[in-house]
Amino acid sequence: GSYKLHIFTSLVFYNTSFVDAAGWATLEDIIFAAMQKYTWNILYLQSWVYPALPAAEWENLQNLFSVYMQDLILFLSSDAKLYQTPYPFVFQGTTGCDLYPNGSYTKFYHLAYNGHDFLSFDVDNARWERQQKSELAAQVERQFNTFIGFTETVQHLLNVTCIDHMKKFIEHGRTALERQELPVATVFARTPSPDQLLLVCRVTGFYPRPISVAWLRDGQEVPPGPALNTSTILPNADLTYQLRSVLAVAPRDGHSYACRVRHRSLGTRSLLVPWG
Repeated sequence: GSYKLHIFTSLVFYNTSFVDAAGWATLEDIIFAAMQKYTWNILYLQSWVYPALPAAEWENLQNLFSVYMQDLILFLSSDAKLYQTPYPFVFQGTTGCDLYPNGSYTKFYHLAYNGHDFLSFDVDNARWERQQKSELAAQVERQFNTFIGFTETVQHLLNVTCIDHMKKFIEHGRTALERQELPVATVFARTPSPDQLLLVCRVTGFYPRPISVAWLRDGQEVPPGPALNTSTILPNADLTYQLRSVLAVAPRDGHSYACRVRHRSLGTRSLLVPWG
């Protein structure tokens, strides 16, 4: 299948001397590593993570990450000072690589400033490109492109290290990646007004994330339309997911209704929960 290894960083600059930094890494939707506050040490959040790479490589990654964070904060705070950027402000970074079934892969690095696209990295050409017209973005683009060592390190990490390490993490974390949890579905009704009945199908506790939930009227699937409202898939605290699908119907309309759930954990079976 296809896999994603993504690293997220958040830097909140409160004033000239205090920056609140956070960082974490995901393989698919599993948070497998995080950055310890203030020390910037890598925390291994799953038992299979540390054994996936030699100890010397973790040491190397730790050193690279510490230098990267130091440089990033230094560059951004000096540029912000230059343009008298008002405090507080936030930089958010997302970087990583996506591996596809045919062995090909893509890699990316995006930086946002106060919630807006700010800078991205063209990995193949080792060029930083600003994503907004501000003077600050122009300055950061200039500065990042000037620091060849910093740029070459990021390029190597995305071109070589990311995919190489992801393959090792997939190997060691296969049990976690292939975990399957069955969905639990319940159907109940709400009556917002005398002439309307809302049928609610709540599905929870499933893993992995992809799922199909549909309403059947007299055995036929109800097509999308204004009467049908399905929520986005939301995470539960126990690393499973939930969603709900609501169908508006007329009370006592003479039809039979059922909620149908299809999920990888069910195999070829469907879960069918009738209303009433």
